[in-house]
Amino acid sequence: MNQYGIQFEVKNKPSLDPEFMPILKFNRAFLETAKKPVSIALERSGGQVAVCDTFIHGTPEMRQADQYYIDRLVKSMLWMKGGFKVYVSGDEDIYSYLKKTFAPGGARSFDSDFMAGVYERPFEVVFCDKVPQEAGASQAVGRHLAGCRVGFDAGGSDRKVSAVIDGEPVYSEEVVWFPKITEDPDYHYDGIVSAFKSAAEKMPRVDAVGVSSAGIYIDNRTMVASLFLKVPKDKFNEKVKDIYIRAARDVFGPDIPLVVCNDGDVSALAGAMGLGENNVLGIAMGTSEAVGYVDEKGNITGWLNELAFMPVDVNPDAMEDEWSGDIGCGVKYFSQDGVIKLAPRAGINLSESLSPAEKLKEVQKLMDQDGNNAAEIYRSIGTYLGHALAYYYDLYHCRHVLLLGRVMSGKGGDLVLEEAKRVLADEYPECSGKLFPALPDEKSRRVGQSVAAASLPEV
Repeated sequence: MNQYGIQFEVKNKPSLDPEFMPILKFNRAFLETAKKPVSIALERSGGQVAVCDTFIHGTPEMRQADQYYIDRLVKSMLWMKGGFKVYVSGDEDIYSYLKKTFAPGGARSFDSDFMAGVYERPFEVVFCDKVPQEAGASQAVGRHLAGCRVGFDAGGSDRKVSAVIDGEPVYSEEVVWFPKITEDPDYHYDGIVSAFKSAAEKMPRVDAVGVSSAGIYIDNRTMVASLFLKVPKDKFNEKVKDIYIRAARDVFGPDIPLVVCNDGDVSALAGAMGLGENNVLGIAMGTSEAVGYVDEKGNITGWLNELAFMPVDVNPDAMEDEWSGDIGCGVKYFSQDGVIKLAPRAGINLSESLSPAEKLKEVQKLMDQDGNNAAEIYRSIGTYLGHALAYYYDLYHCRHVLLLGRVMSGKGGDLVLEEAKRVLADEYPECSGKLFPALPDEKSRRVGQSVAAASLPEV
């Protein structure tokens, strides 16, 4: 395979997407001949700084390859760790390219606008002689089990709620809903309140409420979330930013302990609690790809971990994500979108009248029948995942990966894991004995996040 003059080989290719180009393969081949030092740093809230020292070629003939590599690197750093200010040292041409790319109207204006909204600060790219030093802090969260707790998990296709007493779920339910295509924020509010009440009815009292929700949350406030994609901005600011705070207050009163966390972080917490281990990357493959990380100390890092927008494929013809406008990002590989994308290539035609969640269910039904190619969809996703896990290991140095979400339910999930492990062992032997992807049991796959969410608040 060749991209911008960088030649690399891929042994294991998805049967339904043979043009897939793993980003880690490209990066490693690029760095074999790149010798000019360049440093990138990202500043985020609280004075935290993430630093990456790397190399480019710095020659006219490799200019396009250099720009592409840095573009993908900075985008990956932003969606992994977050930031509103990018520092560049070592090459002014790279600085000029990034400044133009992340400017309004530039190719990465979605990313810069998103980060500006998250941190409520203007997004900047600056050149400096030396980038700031690495600085960050992780925090302990969750694992509080005593008392009667409500745990709520807001997904894009269904919402899950659990009633948990002293760490044991006494009731769990799933309800299909359509938050991503609904403009009225009262629809979302009513669904959240209904779930809270449903769980509360199964316990003698409610001591705390924990929420796992797709999106980015600061002080329990919704900063950005695809769940509310269709809600107009004025209504978002009025009714969505504090939607969980209002719902908890209105159902349980103003003094109820409440913690709202990104669903990826809660999936990692669920993994750490289930395994009795730390250094866990949790990946929830459902409506999107939600990712969280519990570090070696058992803490949450405060990073964004929004790997749905992190590139995993450098194929120039990769599918575009409708929201960000970029191509080759995780959401189109590790979510129901990935299943739907591959279905026609497997000769499976899904009715356009079905919702994305219903299309996924149709493919899952086919996994229990003979005479179709549904298994090839999951094998291809497993191949994607094997390559991506090696990339994630390079970034996080995680030891365990817990795979959750509706895509990982049933026979298809087992096949995805089996293929991912095969690709890791065959193509990335350096991960052997260091990286352990796994599935929880079937019940935990579906409601484990809502149970872990219940442990978030400290009473």
